[in-house]
Amino acid sequence: MPLVRRGTTPPPEPAVAEDRAHALEALRSADPDVRWNAARTFQNDPVGVVALAAALETEPVQRVREAIMTALMRIGTDASVKALLPYLRWQDAARRGAAIEALQSLPDAIAPFMSALLRDQDNDVRILAIELVRGMPAEQATTLLCRLLEHENHPNVCASAIDALADLGTEEALPILRACARRFAKTPFLPFAISTAIARISDTKG
Repeated sequence: MPLVRRGTTPPPEPAVAEDRAHALEALRSADPDVRWNAARTFQNDPVGVVALAAALETEPVQRVREAIMTALMRIGTDASVKALLPYLRWQDAARRGAAIEALQSLPDAIAPFMSALLRDQDNDVRILAIELVRGMPAEQATTLLCRLLEHENHPNVCASAIDALADLGTEEALPILRACARRFAKTPFLPFAISTAIARISDTKG
């Protein structure tokens, strides 16, 4: 048996390498059924992330895109997350929705990216990031949303965060919500939303 140096990845078995080569070629096929099957071939194979990401950029058929995103989701690495995050900025609602659904299923993998997403210059990206936070454990989600509310100035972004906190917030959120209500006292819908969130959190913890 040949020795493999520590810290290096053993070369794939010939049969595995051949299967990957066929799948890579199939991802570029003119037949959507062939591309769909190829995407499924790469499920749980981290080596396929780069090829899947490249295929996703140009794939015109929705069910094939969904198969590619499902494969990335099941691989579940940081590279998978990086391949999916750009679709939060796409104008195509179907691609955005599929990407959000895939990312929501990877709360541990997306955690290192959340602080940057919640500080993104694009208001819509911050709102979508809040949807990703909803899939995280309550304590972790509360901390992230509280940090957002401490510096967020856009009323619609605040409203999304407040709505999420109403559903999953812990007592940590209460002083942050009260401070937010004072800052946005002249924005009619926010103080009411905040009072509702505070009541729901208090009832849950009471």
